[in-house]
Amino acid sequence: MTARHTAEEISRRLQAAGHTAYFAGGCVRDELLGKTPKDFDIATSALPAQVLKLFPGSVSVGAHFGVIVVREGGDNFEIATFRTDGSYGDGRRPDSVQFSTPEEDARRRDFTVNGLFLDPATGHIIDHVGGLADLRDRRLRAIGEPAARFREDHLRLMRAVRFATVLDYDIEPATWSAVVAHAADIQRISIERIRDEFVRTLLDPLRLRGFDLLADSGLIFHILPEMEALKGCSQPPEFHPEGDVWVHTRLMLSLLPEDISTPLLLSVLLHDIAKPATRTIDPDGRIRFNGHDKLGAEMAEAILRRLRFSNDVIEATVEAVTNHMKFMYVQDMRTAKLKRWIASPTFDDELQLHRADCLGSKGMLDNFEFMVAKREEFRAGPLSALPPPLLTGQDLKSMGFQPGPNFREILLAVQDAQLDGALSSAEEARDYVRERWQP
Repeated sequence: MTARHTAEEISRRLQAAGHTAYFAGGCVRDELLGKTPKDFDIATSALPAQVLKLFPGSVSVGAHFGVIVVREGGDNFEIATFRTDGSYGDGRRPDSVQFSTPEEDARRRDFTVNGLFLDPATGHIIDHVGGLADLRDRRLRAIGEPAARFREDHLRLMRAVRFATVLDYDIEPATWSAVVAHAADIQRISIERIRDEFVRTLLDPLRLRGFDLLADSGLIFHILPEMEALKGCSQPPEFHPEGDVWVHTRLMLSLLPEDISTPLLLSVLLHDIAKPATRTIDPDGRIRFNGHDKLGAEMAEAILRRLRFSNDVIEATVEAVTNHMKFMYVQDMRTAKLKRWIASPTFDDELQLHRADCLGSKGMLDNFEFMVAKREEFRAGPLSALPPPLLTGQDLKSMGFQPGPNFREILLAVQDAQLDGALSSAEEARDYVRERWQP
């Protein structure tokens, strides 16, 4: 049974018990747009206690707000009692609610396209807020007075940008004016919620539209204030005819594949984040950004920790920012170094970052094409993955070496010789170490 069929069955049970039950919000919008909803929310006249009686074992995740989660057929369904909201003291959640009617419930929601109900028993759409007209006209409009909606829940500022991006809708002028006027309020809510909306917006294939909306509204500068310095940070025109660092970064976003990872997105945004801080001009007028990759990696890590990304995302992003200038030298690199780099789990994202970096400047793809060819060559060869090391730290200790910083140096040197084909056995590796290092 599909999730929709299960949601229909839940609604029928509510209706059979004498209650009104409608599909609500995003699932109605998505079905009207011909999309498959990710989940189905149900709005009902039944009170939380009545829902729990009809669906024993359900979970009350917000009885204060009238929300019960029913688990059926392996899926979760939120069932919420029709309500009106009281004041929003924290700019995110109402301090109190009062159970009410479908019309009043629709009017407390965020945008008209999310304020629609559907009666699954009849297929009839219930529209108290003009959502059908806005769907037809591809328009995102706040329900009621826009500024009031954003004062109630500051996260709606980010949701406005996300919905306008993923739906490819225009934001109605009064709603847009309110987004711009209240952009600074986004700082009053948890960074995790801001981060999640930010990433969801920019992972969408229409990410360039999302980026422009975030920038034009000012929201992005409350999330990533470091990016404001990219505007007007001019670059050497012989390498960057496209313009300043901001223009370059924006252009790179437009050159990414549709489906990208979070680290790739973040590495595009942050790979040149240190250029303003490292910008110098030679006596002959040449603009330089010496060390911007190293400082950029440090800045990227600090930014991503502030935004509370996971360690995995931070490490992958920082690795890409660290390495993005190394592509300049790939055709002179030893085979061992190339093999180790290509075998790293972050390499494919780093390669896409380099491709966008090239296309967003002079368009020279020779190093990109060289690395693509090397990747295919290594994958087809006998060392399609990094082979097991010939020596380990334990082996070095058995040879009389004391653990310390030189262990990494020795083991990397052995692996380089192995990847270059100079060493093929543990005994050869031991002789190699004895010739070069003293225990």
